[in-house]
Amino acid sequence: FLMERKTPAKINRKEVMLAKLRKSCSCTPQKLKNFLMDFFPVLRWLPKYRCKEYIWGDVMSGLVIGIILVPQAIAYSLLAGLKPIYSLYTSFFANIIYFLMGTSRHVSVGIFSLISLMVGQVVDRELLLAGFDLNDDAPPALGDGSLQNDNLSNTTAFNFTIAGINAECGKECYAIGIATALTFMAGVYQVLMGIFRLGFVSMYLSESVLDGFATGASLTILTAQVKYLIGIKIPRSQGHGMLVITWINIFRNISQANLCDVITSAICIVVLVTAKELGDRYKHKLKFPLPTELVVIVVATLVSHYGKLNEVYASSVSGAIPTGFIPPKVPEFSLMLRVALDALPLAIVSFVFTVSLSEMFAKKYAYTIRANQEMFAVGFCNIIPSFFHSFATSAALAKTLVKTSTGCQTQISGVISAMVVLLVLLFLAPLFYSLQKCVLACIIIVSLRGALRKFQDVPARYQVNKVDTLVWVVTMSASALVSTEIGLLVGIVFSMLCIIVRTQRPRTALLAQIQDTSFYEDDLEYENLSTIPKVKIFRFEAPLYYANRNYFLKSLYRLTNLDPNLEAARRKKYEKKEKQHLKKGNHRTANGLGIRETTLQLVPKQIDFQALVVDCSSISFLDTTGVNTLKEILKDYKNLNISVLLACCNPSVIDSLKRGGYFGKDFGCMQEMLFYSIHNAVLFAKDQK
Repeated sequence: FLMERKTPAKINRKEVMLAKLRKSCSCTPQKLKNFLMDFFPVLRWLPKYRCKEYIWGDVMSGLVIGIILVPQAIAYSLLAGLKPIYSLYTSFFANIIYFLMGTSRHVSVGIFSLISLMVGQVVDRELLLAGFDLNDDAPPALGDGSLQNDNLSNTTAFNFTIAGINAECGKECYAIGIATALTFMAGVYQVLMGIFRLGFVSMYLSESVLDGFATGASLTILTAQVKYLIGIKIPRSQGHGMLVITWINIFRNISQANLCDVITSAICIVVLVTAKELGDRYKHKLKFPLPTELVVIVVATLVSHYGKLNEVYASSVSGAIPTGFIPPKVPEFSLMLRVALDALPLAIVSFVFTVSLSEMFAKKYAYTIRANQEMFAVGFCNIIPSFFHSFATSAALAKTLVKTSTGCQTQISGVISAMVVLLVLLFLAPLFYSLQKCVLACIIIVSLRGALRKFQDVPARYQVNKVDTLVWVVTMSASALVSTEIGLLVGIVFSMLCIIVRTQRPRTALLAQIQDTSFYEDDLEYENLSTIPKVKIFRFEAPLYYANRNYFLKSLYRLTNLDPNLEAARRKKYEKKEKQHLKKGNHRTANGLGIRETTLQLVPKQIDFQALVVDCSSISFLDTTGVNTLKEILKDYKNLNISVLLACCNPSVIDSLKRGGYFGKDFGCMQEMLFYSIHNAVLFAKDQK
């Protein structure tokens, strides 16, 4: 039977476009109100806030995250190559802006190790190009930690003008200028992606690519922190192969290790790892996570201050951290041009991590987010703070898990966290003057446990999917051994190549009937299947298009053990010789054989089937080459008196065949060429004479 297709309703595209334009360009009070409430989701949920039900969980989770944020912000400043004060600014502004614009109730947006690393690599490169010494570890200025003293200490002997920067701008000033320009450009890219609905870009970052990228970047982060762990001074490697070069320099200078830093690092790592393991083991019994990082920082700062570790043992310390806010400044346009290309992968990675975490927790807690609005939110979390000496941000999994485990209900918790950071910015920052850098490096390294544990999952990942494991290994290796940006690009390209290869060389099979049923399966995969006499059933498990056309034909000829072109050529050759000998009246051929014997040589075996059924259930689409390929096999097999029947075609494939003239001009033979199940095609083939 032939099912009748519905006639699609004709759509006047011009009228639809005009209607959309009229709707978009109209401005009414209600539309303006809806726009504001969509752009600032806080206006929708804050009036409905259940204070008695939510406030305790939000305050508790906000305080815990704020306590975690302070030591992490100070520590991650090492990754970004900036002063700790800028990390605190970043954490403060990101939480406030996401509170206003974000649609996720649980995501913690702020400073993130991978993003800090990517910012730091660009900052280091530009500092080198500007002629600054990355290893210029000038002793911190003495004073009360005020902004004035800090500004004086930042003025170095570099008196020149670069990209429009004032001649009095020193190393720190130039570094934060690069970071803010990079952050501004990343935010602009994210907002533009939101305006043009380009969120689909995140689809090309598979889970394997993201995991491999995070693990490779974690190895780079770990490598960059080793010099702080053991207190050696080595040049900060830049460019490709940074990981290998850094380890070579570490082993060359290992004899210069600072014993005080080594002992401090060993103690801190033991304490942090033990506390984390105990916290993971007894997390169901604890109401909130232990603030181990804060305790370690407080104790280490006190020991360093009263033990005078910097003066006596030359242990490197954080130095003066100013209080208050530096006046806002517009990012330098000339610097934006220098880092415009670097901002693109930063924008994509930041957005992808934020949206993927938002979707994960929205699904877990049964609510919805708007991915496009998340793009705007994270974009403005970069644009606005860049005027206030902040750098790029993203959602962080570890802090988000802590938020949910401590009772977070809404983004009110983000405001509480911002208030904790503000307290440090206004009053407590100078107290961290004596904090050793090796302690900060220990906090960073211990925070990488989750990403580094991905190595343990490789065997299980390999059992699930070998191709995804290969994508993970390639992305991880490229991110660690080449660079993070190149690693991300390599991962995306390699994963797409894997998809292309899968469609170019898909699985093919000859099917046989499951006994006493109307179903058919792969004869090589299952036992006790019944072959159909005089009928071959061929399955091709991929779209049929120009890239796999040859593989389709080779597989078909190999499995059916018949190449119709060779067979047709063999028959023509036989017929030609037969006619020549009949004209001469000679019933024996030139090689001394009879005509019957010649036939056996030229046509060595009889064709064992009279119908070929092509199972099209896995063919999602056909291009022009695919249609022509099916027309070609239809013609070639017809010359051998073998009928070709198509089964289980989806509507788009049928439409492609119609447009390509596969069924003839008037589709008269369509009922004898197209079937809605394999079994119907087999029954039709059996009834053929």
